Amino acid sequence: MSKFDVDEALVRKLAALLKDTGLSEIEFESEGKRIRVNSGAGAGAVHFPVATAAPVAAAPAAAAKPDGPPAGALTSPMVGTAYLSPEPGAAPFVKAGDRVNKGQTVLIIEAMKVMNPIQAPVSGTVKDILISDGQPVEFGEALMIIQ
Repeated sequence: MSKFDVDEALVRKLAALLKDTGLSEIEFESEGKRIRVNSGAGAGAVHFPVATAAPVAAAPAAAAKPDGPPAGALTSPMVGTAYLSPEPGAAPFVKAGDRVNKGQTVLIIEAMKVMNPIQAPVSGTVKDILISDGQPVEFGEALMIIQ
């Protein structure tokens, strides 16, 4: 049986994503190897295909950023590629100045070949779109301003 090397940075990112999104579990699979991080009963347990587990060390508390995302910013819940329209050549989901309702899809982020609809967290007006179509985005990156 081959050794499964754990990418600690990936595990920490997955654990942070759980905390930031309120999800109870997240799973990542690549090349037949799978990592599952959950915040359930065994909080912070990492599960491998061979049923071994290792605790996830708590990520250090991030220092408060005085220059954090702008007020009303919709931030990326994941790393991926952002798309402003449902398919190439189609009209964008929203434009600056459009009124949106809470829960309305405003863009898509493709992550690991999965298209993830990103919804407006609040009702309001799209003040600015901070990314371009097809742009790679990082977790926590400001995507648009909705006020």
